[in-house]
Amino acid sequence: MKHYATLSPQLSIGPRVRKSPFYEATRSAGAQSFTIYNHMYMPTSYGDPLAEYWAIVGGVTLWDVSSERQIEVSGPDAVAFTQLLTPRDIASCGVERCRYVVFTDDNGGIINDAVMLRLEEDRFWLSPGDGDVLLWIKGVAARSGMNVRVHEPDASPLQLQGPLAPKVARKLFGDVAIEMGYFHLKTLELDGIPLVLSRTGWSGELGYELYLQDHRLGTELWDKVMAAGEEFGISPATPSAMRSIEGGLLSYCSDITLDDNPFTLGLERLLDLDKPHDYIGKSALQRIAKEGPQRRLVGVNIDGAALAGNEEFWRVLADGEVVGHLTRCCFSPRLEHNIGLVNVAAGYAAPGSSVQIEVPGEGVRQATVVALPWFESERKIPADI
Repeated sequence: MKHYATLSPQLSIGPRVRKSPFYEATRSAGAQSFTIYNHMYMPTSYGDPLAEYWAIVGGVTLWDVSSERQIEVSGPDAVAFTQLLTPRDIASCGVERCRYVVFTDDNGGIINDAVMLRLEEDRFWLSPGDGDVLLWIKGVAARSGMNVRVHEPDASPLQLQGPLAPKVARKLFGDVAIEMGYFHLKTLELDGIPLVLSRTGWSGELGYELYLQDHRLGTELWDKVMAAGEEFGISPATPSAMRSIEGGLLSYCSDITLDDNPFTLGLERLLDLDKPHDYIGKSALQRIAKEGPQRRLVGVNIDGAALAGNEEFWRVLADGEVVGHLTRCCFSPRLEHNIGLVNVAAGYAAPGSSVQIEVPGEGVRQATVVALPWFESERKIPADI
């Protein structure tokens, strides 16, 4: 029998998949692997994921996340239409503020999660995870009878993340960067480069997103941020699976799918079930709220040697029966043991519950359910920054 070496699949570069405005800059910075996210190449490694992790939790990093394609909703009915899209009441979201929202279907399943940015009274950006949300929203708009325009604007985000990110942002933008509240935004320019700056991100650390509004200036913006961060040891990085799992930061298509409703994922805080506006999935979500979810997404501490992660869902067992699946896992450098996220029947979701994780090619490992997250997100910029 022949034995073949296990090789990582390679992605071919072609015109069918879009390149970000920062693509050439990331290649020059040493990006070694990419994935396809929202039909665009997104860097996934600069060669040492552990070094990137420590840079994110201890220093400052710059990520190309242009694949977070923005969806702009504008026009006379923009507010009413955006209320229709999400169960969250956006009435309390003022101009220059952001909100974390979910979009649900008629059954309460999650179509996607997103950061919503309110740029003007009747102009919103929706920044979703991987998925064709633009097409869904266009379909809703076509049937809504509302006077709105839905399109993809020229907006390409970089993430500046880590505890030293405010120092770099202050050097670039002045005091406005550290005076901004969490989930606030500002429209501004950097040496003539048009930007939207928001205090958001997917690291669980202090950070910002810099939304470039002229794709032709991608390399110029990248270089300016890297130059400003040089004295603080800035390094290029990519979204860290280890840090996101530690922080309970959910990833669409992995931790969130259309089969999940917000109650399953512990996202009840994003629901204003009885808001006076109609929204897609209203009756289904109200019903689930009364009945309770059948499944829950929870954390687990997993026994045994360090796990490298999973490329597919792994089965979760209890009492010899399959009770759910593991969505993502990793070895946590700070906790020094394996952790993961599991989607299990509600009866097995209580902290302290014992389950088993079926690791392909190895067998079963013991695991203990814990509450999320292992590390809370950092939100407050220190006064001495």
